[in-house]
Amino acid sequence: KVLEIGTGCGYQTAILAPLVVTLYSVERIAALQQRARKVLRDLRIRNVHMRHGDGFEGWAAYAPYDGIIVAAAAHSVPPALLEQLAPGGRLVIPVGPEREQQLIRITRRGDTFEREPLGAVMFVPLLAGIS
Repeated sequence: KVLEIGTGCGYQTAILAPLVVTLYSVERIAALQQRARKVLRDLRIRNVHMRHGDGFEGWAAYAPYDGIIVAAAAHSVPPALLEQLAPGGRLVIPVGPEREQQLIRITRRGDTFEREPLGAVMFVPLLAGIS
């Protein structure tokens, strides 16, 4: 069970969907979510559940997740995403200000979180709220 933050146009969602049993995807921009929903329907992808919401909040109703992938950079890791990670689960997120971001893999080990930098990246910013 995987949570995707940032559905966008649905491209990454369509790539991830065959790799997991169930994919939950949160998008803050309603028009993008509607477009992605149509794309996934046209592709007959049926294991994706979508929500128009704030990515900083994740999707607590279906937590815990074995994996969480974030498609936008946060200045720091949102606490809600750490809370929604299952034991042994992994969160991959770009972290840092523009032009100084690192892709980080965080693995939950009980009540602790192991962080591993994966390399320098440049993502759009993770924004709070919905539109």
